[in-house]
Amino acid sequence: MKKKASNRRDFVKKTLLVATGISIIPRHVMGGVNFIAPSDQLTKAVIGVGGMGQGHLTYEGTKLVAVCDADANHLSSTLDKVGQFVKGYRDFREVLQRPDIDIIHIATPPHWHALMSIMAAEAGKDVWCEKPMTRTIGEGKRVVEAMNVHGKMFRLNTWFRFKDNFYGLGSPVKKIKKVVDSGVLGWPLKVTISGVTGFNWKFYWVGKENLEPQPVPPQLDYNMWLGPAPEKAYNPHRVHSTFRGYWDYDGGGLGDMGQHYIDPVQYFLGKDQTSPVKVEVDCPQQHYDAVGSWRKIVFTYADGCQIILDGENKDKDAAYVEGPEGKVYKGFKSTIPNLEEIIAGIPDPEEQIASFSESVKTRKKFALNEENGHRSATVVNMGIIALRLGRTLEFDPVKQEFINDEEANRLIDQPSRSSWAY
Repeated sequence: MKKKASNRRDFVKKTLLVATGISIIPRHVMGGVNFIAPSDQLTKAVIGVGGMGQGHLTYEGTKLVAVCDADANHLSSTLDKVGQFVKGYRDFREVLQRPDIDIIHIATPPHWHALMSIMAAEAGKDVWCEKPMTRTIGEGKRVVEAMNVHGKMFRLNTWFRFKDNFYGLGSPVKKIKKVVDSGVLGWPLKVTISGVTGFNWKFYWVGKENLEPQPVPPQLDYNMWLGPAPEKAYNPHRVHSTFRGYWDYDGGGLGDMGQHYIDPVQYFLGKDQTSPVKVEVDCPQQHYDAVGSWRKIVFTYADGCQIILDGENKDKDAAYVEGPEGKVYKGFKSTIPNLEEIIAGIPDPEEQIASFSESVKTRKKFALNEENGHRSATVVNMGIIALRLGRTLEFDPVKQEFINDEEANRLIDQPSRSSWAY
C-alpha cells in the first residue's frame, strides 16, 4: 500500500512540472502560506462540462480561465459559449499545471471525484466537488487526508444544510435543526425520506445488463473517461447522461441524489462526526455491473436514531421527523402545538460559511467540507454496498469498516486500473 502511494506521489510530481523542469507554485502561495488578497478575484477551472459543469461556469467571486472534458464535442460547444480568454483541455493534468488557477471545480462522473480532488490538492488548488463526494468509503478517507495534509479548502456541492428549502419539505433545514435541538420531539428520532419529500428519482437511474460493445465515437477519449474505473468495452449507455446506472461510476439514484437528502439529516441529528452502525436493505438481487432498483433502506445509529429511505413511497402518512414525543411533517406541520413559538426561543444554529470564495480567502472551512461531507457520503456508500450484497451490514464508525465482513470491506476500496492507482 505504501509503495503504491509513493508511486502516485512521484507520478504527480512529474506531472506538475513545466517544460523547463521548474516546479509550479500556485499564485496564492507566492505571498506566504495560502495568501490571497481579499480584493483578488479567484480563478477557476471546470473539469467536466457535459452536464452538471454547464451550471457552474459562472458563480460569485470567481473568474473562469479553463475548461476540460474528455469529449471534444462537449469541450468545443462550451468554448464557444465562454469566450476567447478561456482555454480548453482534454487532459485535466494539464489544467493542474497552471499556476494561475486557484479553484478546481470537479463536475465529472463520481468515479473521478476522489482522484481529481487529491491531485488538485497536491497541485496547490482548492476544490469544489459535485456530489456524491466519492464513489467509495475508502476514497472519502483519502480525500479528507489530502485536504488536511495540503491545507486546501474543499466544498461539496449540496447546500440544504445551510440554505434554501429542503427538497419537498417546504421548510429550511435550520428550522428542523432548532426543533431537534429543543428536545421537544424526544429521542431517538426517526427520519423518513420518500416520494412525499421529493425523493422519487432512484428508480430512473438503473443500468442495462449485458451491454453490447460498440465502437468508441471519435470525439470521445474513452480511456480518459474511464480513468481509474475498470476497463470495460464501450457502450453509449455507460457514459454521459446514463453512467449513473453502473456500479463502476456511481450508485444509481441513491448515488446521484442520496447525499442531497442524507447530508442535512446528518447535520440536524448532530452526526457530522460519526456514521450509522447498521444498514438494512430490502431489494431485488443486484446485477454485478448494472444498478437495479430497491424498495427500502434503513440506517441505524448507535443511539437508536434512524434514517429510512422509502424507495417504494409506501408510507405516505409517515412524518419526516418523528420522536417519542411528537412528529414534524412536510410543510412544517406538527403534532406539537405552537411549535413555531417554541423554536423562536431556541438559539439559531452556529453560523456557517456559505460562500466558497470566502472560505478560500479566509482559509476557514466551508459549511459542507471534506470532513462532514465524507461522513454523509459514507451513509450513501454504506447503502450502496448493502444493496450490492443484498443483506444487513454492521459498521464501526471509528474504524470506518464493516464488522466481521470481509466481503463488504473489500468494497470499501475498490480496485483501480494500475495506471491510475492511488
